Order: sequence, then structure tokens, then C-alpha cells
Amino acid sequence: MSKNIYNEFQIKELEKNPNILSASDRSISYKPEFKIQAVSEYKNGKAPSQIFIEHGFDLELIGKKQPKRCLQRWRETFERFGEEGFLTERRGKGSAGRPTSKQLSIEEKLRKAEAKIKFLEAENDFLKKLEELERQALKKKQF
Repeated sequence: MSKNIYNEFQIKELEKNPNILSASDRSISYKPEFKIQAVSEYKNGKAPSQIFIEHGFDLELIGKKQPKRCLQRWRETFERFGEEGFLTERRGKGSAGRPTSKQLSIEEKLRKAEAKIKFLEAENDFLKKLEELERQALKKKQF
């Protein structure tokens, strides 16, 4: 995501470019076909800024460093997933999410329960000490 914040006029200008899917006040979404073509052109020796300029982008508007940042991300995606990485939605697919609740053995359940009991006992002791300190502080205030 760029550090640029685009106004309505700039967003409309960006969306005129055929290589842009959409633009918002903080981000630009590029078409997958453009990403694939840009990575290919980069591999053939073109500079990131040259690729963007040839495809109708105003570097003053999007930022001079933006082409380099985009190409870096897109090359990594291309190396990991190939062209398919740009054509399919990948967000959330790499995450395993929360672990599923597997069946625990009786020993594991007992160990887990004992650990929880120790934690709760320590928590109770702490709260008792805290209450005692608060009572002592109140008594000192009263005198």
C-alpha cells in the first residue's frame, strides 16, 4: 500500500488507465494481466519505472518508488505461484487458522487441567495480596 492519499480527481485519473482494476484514496489495484506482463518485461531487462511509464502511469501521481515496490511484490508472487498467483484469490489460503481440537489422551488432559489449576491458584493468591495491599493503603490514608 502506498503512503499516498489520493483525492477524488486523482482516483478518477488513475481509473482511466486500462491497467487498473480500481483505485481508492489509499490504494491502487492493478489488473492481473498487467502484473504478469510487468514481471515478464522486468525479466527481459526493463526498469520498473520504465514499465509503468510505457503503460500510461504518471509517476508523479503514484509515486516514484511505487513501481519498484510493486515489481518486488509481484516477482515474489510469480516465483512462488506462477501466473496462477495473480489470477486466483490467495488471501487467507496460506494460513492454517486456529488448530482444530484434536483428541487429547487422558494424561494430556490431566496435565492441562493441573496446569490450569496452578495458574488459577496463583491468580487467586495474587488477587488476595492485592486486596490486602489496598486495605493497608486505605488505613494509612485514614490516619
